[in-house]
Amino acid sequence: MELLFEYSIGLFPGLLLIALFYALIPKEYRLFKVVILIFGFILMRDAMTPIGLWTFGIEGNVMWLRFIEDAFILLTLAFTSLIVALVITHFNKTPMKWFKEKEKTKSILMGVMAAVLVAIPFMIPYFYVPVEDRGGSFPPSLWIVLLIFALFGNFLEEVLFRGVFQEYVKEKVGVIRSIMLSGLFFAIGHTFLAITVTDLGVLILVFTLVEGIVCAIVYERYGLIPATLTHGLTIFIISAGFI
Repeated sequence: MELLFEYSIGLFPGLLLIALFYALIPKEYRLFKVVILIFGFILMRDAMTPIGLWTFGIEGNVMWLRFIEDAFILLTLAFTSLIVALVITHFNKTPMKWFKEKEKTKSILMGVMAAVLVAIPFMIPYFYVPVEDRGGSFPPSLWIVLLIFALFGNFLEEVLFRGVFQEYVKEKVGVIRSIMLSGLFFAIGHTFLAITVTDLGVLILVFTLVEGIVCAIVYERYGLIPATLTHGLTIFIISAGFI
C-alpha cells in the first residue's frame, strides 16, 4: 500500500500539469490532444521503474523483465488501467473497433499467435542464460494475476497507440503509413525508458519497434481486442519466467 501511495504522490504533479495542458488545447487540435494523452501514459509507465514496480536487465545481450511480486499492487494497477482505457474509449471521437471480423474466435487466435511470434525470437537466448541471472523465477501462484495485469495494462496502451493514434492518422495518411507511424511512435515512446530510466539501450527499442508494428498490423486487420492480446500476452510470456 505504501508503495502505491509513493507512486501516486510522485505522479500527481506531472499528471496535474498534463491534465491542465490537455484541457487548454482547443478541440480542433485532436492530434495534439492524443499525443498529450500518450505522454501522460509514458509518465505513468516509466515512473514504475525507480520505485521497483518492475525491473529490467540485460545479461549476455539477453533482455529480461520482471514485475513486483505483489498481487494487490498488480491488480490495483491493472484495474486502474482498465478504467482509464474505458473512459478514453467512451469520450474518444475516433471510432475504434473491438473486432474487425465477424469470426471473433479466429481474431482471438490470430492475436495469440502474433504474441508468440513476437515473444519467441527474443526468448530463444533464454536457454543459454540461467533464470537466476535474468530476474529469477516469477511465482506460479501469481501467474493469473500477472496475466490480468499484462492484459489490462496493455489494453490502455493499445487504446492510445492503436485505437486513438493509429485510427486518427489513418484518416490522413492511409493504412500502410498509419501502421508504420503507430509502430515507430510506440518505439519512440520507450526511448526514455531505454536510455535514461534504465540502461537497456537499443535492445528495448528493437523489441518495442517489432512489437509495435506487429500490434499495429493485428489492430488494422482484426481489431483492438486481438491487438491487446498480442501485446499483453507478449509481456506476460516474457515476464512470467516460463523458460
